[in-house]
Amino acid sequence: MINYGDDLFKGAALYYSRYRPIYSASLIRFLITRFNLDGSGQMLDLGCGDGRLALRFSDWFEKIVGVDMAPEMIQLAQNLSSENRVENTNWFIGDIEKYKSQSNVEFRFVTIAKAFHWMDRPVVLDHLYEMISDGGGIAIIDNSSPNGVLLPWQKKVKDVVNHWYGNERRAGNTIYSHPEITHQEIITNSKFVLEVHQIPPYEQYWTIDSIIGNHYSTSYGSKRFLGENVASFEEHIKEELFAFDPTGVFTEEINTSVKLALKEGG
Repeated sequence: MINYGDDLFKGAALYYSRYRPIYSASLIRFLITRFNLDGSGQMLDLGCGDGRLALRFSDWFEKIVGVDMAPEMIQLAQNLSSENRVENTNWFIGDIEKYKSQSNVEFRFVTIAKAFHWMDRPVVLDHLYEMISDGGGIAIIDNSSPNGVLLPWQKKVKDVVNHWYGNERRAGNTIYSHPEITHQEIITNSKFVLEVHQIPPYEQYWTIDSIIGNHYSTSYGSKRFLGENVASFEEHIKEELFAFDPTGVFTEEINTSVKLALKEGG
């Protein structure tokens, strides 16, 4: 597993909370139904970010635990809990191994949303298998592009990003390397049983400001990689996108894939 360092999402938390698209109601309904959630038991959100997904389940569990490596993200999650008066949450800075060493909680349900690729996946699944009750499982959630083709406006954004950031995708203290083995294969080779589901797509509207903000919310889009070129980068994106569409409003169909790792029994 590649060590990306402790600064992978440094400076991204505020942009993450403001500009990342929210998870669809269809996804939440699917998971509630599939796991027969009824307000009992405990949930773990691993790689929870600002807690936005975990908090959608606050009425469906006695307690929710969110774990993330980034202190900035955990602080946002704590703030979001307070603002929404959600009192059955506990937020933890660290990874699954560190959390497990300090707790013996059993979970009915675990989510890992857009974060599994950063983890030592076989090791994480081994830890989680011991922590999940029989009949429970993990929902590994990712956006998916069925044809993998960028929309024309997304291609414009990518070209500008490559111009200012370089063609290699930076991540933390090194270069991002996408896992060669799929999540499906990792789950199949674990003690869990695999199910794969596709959630109905929904349309996301983007403004130029939200496109830029969303970019800064990513590991590869950190402002610190730009140095003194932040203003020039933003002006370049604005010029390209306004030239492409003077309204400054763009749409994208977001597809969501859910890989379930199910623990049989019970």
